[in-house]
Amino acid sequence: MTTFLKTTALAFALALIAGASLAQDAAPAKAAPTLETAKVGEVYLAEKSDPWELRCTKIETGQGPCQIFQLLLDEQGGAVAEFNMFVIPEGKEAVAGAVIVVPLETLLEAGLLIQIDDAPAKGYSFAYCTGYGCIARVGFTTEELDAMKAGSAATLTIVPAKAKDVKVNLTLSLANFSDMFDKTKPAQ
Repeated sequence: MTTFLKTTALAFALALIAGASLAQDAAPAKAAPTLETAKVGEVYLAEKSDPWELRCTKIETGQGPCQIFQLLLDEQGGAVAEFNMFVIPEGKEAVAGAVIVVPLETLLEAGLLIQIDDAPAKGYSFAYCTGYGCIARVGFTTEELDAMKAGSAATLTIVPAKAKDVKVNLTLSLANFSDMFDKTKPAQ
């Protein structure tokens, strides 16, 4: 398996684990594992810099691959979507990838729109849905990543399947994005 496929598969697995929180009931939250308390193969919270979390997978030698995570909320503060972003190995057109989880009953044909600050929005397709949400896998070019690093916010737009004329806009804060994203890069 190539390094790219391994990295993508691991990042996707991390996103699936992170996505499970959308499906959980309001059970009391237990403390997130740390590098010291996590088992090999387990995702742990390495760092938090609001609104981002740096989530990594523990490997036998310590910290493994990492991604940044942000929970997107509606106007009432309810969890609506998850945004997970990670580095893609050099040599690819996309330099960063994201796995975005939105609610079931999202109108898949409408796709997902992402607009960084006032730039034109770009559309992305959903890959599939699971029991906890629908997944879009997005690749970002160097230019798009630079725009995110320089930006203040991105707007993610989805459409509910039962209200096709309604657009739900979710704000992805880009505060602390650049510093946190740089921490997802593997150590050289």
